[in-house]
Amino acid sequence: MVLDKLSSSLKNTLSKIAKAMFVDEKLIDELVKDIQRALLSSDVNVKLVFDLSKNIKDRALKEKSPSGVTQKEYLIKIVYEELVKFMGGEGAKLELNKKPFKIMMVGLFGSGKTTTIFKIAKYYTKRGYKVCALGLDVYRPAAMDQLEQGCKQINVPVFIDKKEKNPLKIYKNFEKEINNFDLIIIDTSGRDALSKDLIKEIEDLNKTIKPDENLLVISADIGQAAQSQAISFHDACRITGVIVTKLDGTAKGGGALSACAVSGAPIKFIGVGEKVDDLETFNPKGFVSRILGMGDLEALLEKTKEAITEEEAKDMGKKLLKGKFNFLDLYDQMEKMSSIGSLSKLVELIPGLGSAVPKEMLDVQEDKLKRWKFALQSMTKKELEDPDLIDASRAQRISKGSGVSIEEIRGLLKQYRQSKKVMKMMKGMGSEQDINKLMKKFKGKLPKGLGM
Repeated sequence: MVLDKLSSSLKNTLSKIAKAMFVDEKLIDELVKDIQRALLSSDVNVKLVFDLSKNIKDRALKEKSPSGVTQKEYLIKIVYEELVKFMGGEGAKLELNKKPFKIMMVGLFGSGKTTTIFKIAKYYTKRGYKVCALGLDVYRPAAMDQLEQGCKQINVPVFIDKKEKNPLKIYKNFEKEINNFDLIIIDTSGRDALSKDLIKEIEDLNKTIKPDENLLVISADIGQAAQSQAISFHDACRITGVIVTKLDGTAKGGGALSACAVSGAPIKFIGVGEKVDDLETFNPKGFVSRILGMGDLEALLEKTKEAITEEEAKDMGKKLLKGKFNFLDLYDQMEKMSSIGSLSKLVELIPGLGSAVPKEMLDVQEDKLKRWKFALQSMTKKELEDPDLIDASRAQRISKGSGVSIEEIRGLLKQYRQSKKVMKMMKGMGSEQDINKLMKKFKGKLPKGLGM
């Protein structure tokens, strides 16, 4: 999970509040110390940590909870709001508001710049934009080969000239051709450190290309050094945003996130894995909600929209409520969900589930789902349409054909029958109006995803 250690520490802090008999200064002091420890261990700047904890303590002691909200709930709300402010407040989304829209990517060696280009290209291609990449990294050996190969895998046109060593000439040679695209993603040369040569080259490219966005790619494992990098690149080419990569595997990510947010360069995207789809827009509210174990419904909806259309979702809902869900539907949904990401990543986006389901259990379930998929692939069309046809002899045949044990196939059938029972119980159990009434009771009390 993203910032796993920070997340578990903050969840434990919230758990203390939930279990406390009442809110007093002693509890608030303990809470503040826990938050300080959690953030400092994630490499967040000491001054920023103390400023944040002071704000939380001041508000917790001075502000009274509004009617209908307990003091404990309001204390959690304060922690949530201050962490959101700390991470960048409302955030800053990247919107393609003209054609062609030019994004120039800058960063140091090893930051994941070229890989991030593939991710951004895939992200916008899936949203219907005509995207291309332009290679202006003329120094790193095989940089253009890497860009060419990666773009080929995601079917994105790439413009490179391996013989030319002047990046400005490459841009001018392809300028007319690339201007036919909706989005142009421009790769630039990285360096081992910020040097005068790098700064001069970026300044020249910035003046000539006039990008709509200058995005700095920063690796999360550099921690607090992110702030000085963001400021230096900003001075050279007016950085409009930051992409923080490798957030899934580092304890220092908190430093990079907070440092960028306060340096005046807002975070636009975060890299949360190695796959080309592991890129998310950075929404401070949803991000904080997720690390507190309260899910991120907005990110979940964004991911599911990529895999399933609104019409497909409505059709599936009708089938479920009529009890007509079969193995064909199950297989179709498993195919769509596997394109979104791992089960553990999806679960952490669902309010309440991220902290409730142990990671070990999710790993087991993920492996089980893969094996169930093999079993489904070995079934006939009739068996998929009517799983009740599957008797002992059919199960034996499916087992041999898929390499999945009889016990696992029985487990799949058991899961299907239990799901069917639940669907039957749901029929007529409550109307949309009943659900709306229930939701109104909670509306306005706490931010989305918050609750005790």
